[in-house]
Amino acid sequence: MTSEDLAFLPATQLAELIRTKQLSPVEYMRALLERIDARNPKINAFAYLAADQAMEAARTAEAKLMSGDRIGRLHGVPVTIKDLANTKDMPTQQGSLIHQNNQPDEDAPIVPRLKDEGAIVVGKTTTSEFGWTGVSHSPLTGITHNPWKFGYNAGASSAGAGAAAAAGFGPLHQGSDGAGSIRMPAHFCGVFGLKPSFGRVPNYPVSTGDLTSHIGPLTRTVADSALFLEVMAGPHPLDYTSLEAGPAAYSARLREGIRGKRIAYSPDLGHARVDRDVAVLVKAAVDRFAELGAIVEPVVTPWADPGPELIRFFWAAHLTRLKPQLEQWESRMDPGLVACIKAATNVSVADYQLARERKMAYIAAIHRWFEAWDFLLTPAVSVAAFPAEKLMPDHWPQHDWDWVSWAEFSYPFNMSWNPAASVPCGFTGDGLPVGLQIVGRRFDDLGVLQASAAFEAIQPWADQRPSLA
Repeated sequence: MTSEDLAFLPATQLAELIRTKQLSPVEYMRALLERIDARNPKINAFAYLAADQAMEAARTAEAKLMSGDRIGRLHGVPVTIKDLANTKDMPTQQGSLIHQNNQPDEDAPIVPRLKDEGAIVVGKTTTSEFGWTGVSHSPLTGITHNPWKFGYNAGASSAGAGAAAAAGFGPLHQGSDGAGSIRMPAHFCGVFGLKPSFGRVPNYPVSTGDLTSHIGPLTRTVADSALFLEVMAGPHPLDYTSLEAGPAAYSARLREGIRGKRIAYSPDLGHARVDRDVAVLVKAAVDRFAELGAIVEPVVTPWADPGPELIRFFWAAHLTRLKPQLEQWESRMDPGLVACIKAATNVSVADYQLARERKMAYIAAIHRWFEAWDFLLTPAVSVAAFPAEKLMPDHWPQHDWDWVSWAEFSYPFNMSWNPAASVPCGFTGDGLPVGLQIVGRRFDDLGVLQASAAFEAIQPWADQRPSLA
């Protein structure tokens, strides 16, 4: 097996090779770190790379393997953690100079779960400042480049996770998604990203953004995400929003298919503008679901309004928690983030409560509609990758902070807590990836994984390797 093949080895195969002693965790980690050292300077996927810690963990993993100690499901398998999640042995800087070199005193719940199964944390991946935008740059780490085209947006806020998955910097990358921040990097980077049902994966500290931020996997294969989710999911006492149920048998039931499932297709959710090259690829992907035995129908979603108005209100309102930082840090913060904070400084408690009433009615309408459908298919994002120094593509209406205008397909399902995935479905004429979004009923994470796996089987993508990889 060549070093290139090792780099793109799925976690499911890697774990088996290590478990059966066909591959040394130390040799694999050494090859992976050499790859990262050679290629990451051009991609910039890491906010913090823990190379020495990872090598030491690999040696420990190998010693346990040889001594016959308990072997976890991810024994010797590298993972990355997004730089919004707390890690007690690595800095958590949140893409901001405000938190530069910040060192938490405890881990987010997912970190010990991963380590208990033998995973090795290689480092922290980049994020936009406080995860505020879908563009892959921050004042702290600069641009994270799309592995398919240098200088282009890799998506955010899980920027480094998406770029690392595409570039072969290990198979498993943790992301989080408050308005598309797993699905956007998956779309832009040509990998698989799953935003599970809200509460499926616990988080601590619990987000203050009106309970819209979901933790989930970014991987190159659906099976890797199923395995990753099995390890991360389950209730946790520090997250009062976490679901009581543990993970389903995602891996064991992944190939059950979607024959007979009722699938709705909306090209625009009733309000979204979509670039033609994206729309064409998504429609071609939708047509393939009929080949899988599903019943596919175009629909007009009856809950289009007031979603666009609500996300803009809440996105700015929730970021006002950073207003106290402006006096000292404004000149060193992302200008778009500053503009977004200032846009909501006059929002009153009454305004917020009235908006929440409208939000709850909007969410109820989504769930009522889903009673008649198993899945909804849409574009994942309206545009393909564009230059990462810009907040908006040049051909898009310009705004000082409203990047959401090209990501209208994401946030409804953050507010409604439905599981949703971005599945690679092709490339534009410029060679840039495009994602298809698959949305399921709330709690049907297994169904979304099964639908994604069915599409992956008929139109695989994992062997496609980007130019910067």
